[in-house]
Amino acid sequence: MKIERICILGGSGFVGTQLVSQLAARGLNVRVLSRRRETAKELILLPTVEVIEADVHDQQELIRHFRGMDAVINLVGILHEGKVGRIDLPSARRGDFQKVHVELPRKVVHACGETGVNRLLHMSALGANPNSRSAYQRSKGIGEALVREAGRTHTEHENWYLDGPKFVHGYGLKVTIFRPSVIFGRGDSFLSMFARLLKISPVLPLANAGACFAPVHVEDVARAYADSLDNPATYGETYDLCGPKIYSLQELVRYAGEVIGKPRSIIPLGKRLSYLQAWALEYKPGKKLMTRDNYYAMETDNVCSGGWPSVFDFPPAALEAIAPEYLRDDTPRARYEDYREGARR
Repeated sequence: MKIERICILGGSGFVGTQLVSQLAARGLNVRVLSRRRETAKELILLPTVEVIEADVHDQQELIRHFRGMDAVINLVGILHEGKVGRIDLPSARRGDFQKVHVELPRKVVHACGETGVNRLLHMSALGANPNSRSAYQRSKGIGEALVREAGRTHTEHENWYLDGPKFVHGYGLKVTIFRPSVIFGRGDSFLSMFARLLKISPVLPLANAGACFAPVHVEDVARAYADSLDNPATYGETYDLCGPKIYSLQELVRYAGEVIGKPRSIIPLGKRLSYLQAWALEYKPGKKLMTRDNYYAMETDNVCSGGWPSVFDFPPAALEAIAPEYLRDDTPRARYEDYREGARR
């Protein structure tokens, strides 16, 4: 069956906005479920895109909005857990990752089964592992296992990941799972964050400076999703997505400083000081720069064991070919993005 109607969860986010635009450019009909319709203003203007306000954690709403769709794409994910009061507290740590990365995928596969949608694409993360010390990676690993299990055709199978004996139904879905390394591009929360820090800080103490990444461009990630939709060769597959080059965190931060014309002194912190910095930043009010869970996640290098998947017939973009255009602050568009970030819009 040709896929023409796609429902996307997380369509107004960083990867989602790019993916929706690419799918619309191919003439496909896209339904975006968003908590607030106003956050997807640029998508509303696209002629084949429908933006609907919905609570994606409501099972019945998912079932209602999945009806009539040919495929579902789940891009929803968070890097940090929620707040209790005005600061993050340890007692809040066992909530949001479970809800977003485990319970939501379970609801998505169930809603697909209930509505007859048999094509599901799912965003996991490089390093996802049910046994990871990082709660983020652990929850991503469990969610990934749930989606993979949904591709089975048996009736039910005991799943030992989920806090004791529970059962996951195998719906026989045609699933594809993506596990990208850190994603870069205009509006990212990685290189852009360090660029902003380097503008105001003459010296930057850096935790986990030796951690390795293979940054992948957001447009390449979105294109991999779009190209996979009706390609049978991708059914049942899991793809690690990495850019063409590996960098240490220190190398990436130094590069960001050079691009924006703010070369700074970077002080790599040892293991103990890295943990202490993560702990201190975790309790900093406002947007989180780092947490102890991030520290645990960076104990494992975020790189691919193989090259770019051969099923995708395009090469991944190099960081150096893309990053300067959006990191430099000498263009009107870049200044606009800074103003928008400052205004929290």
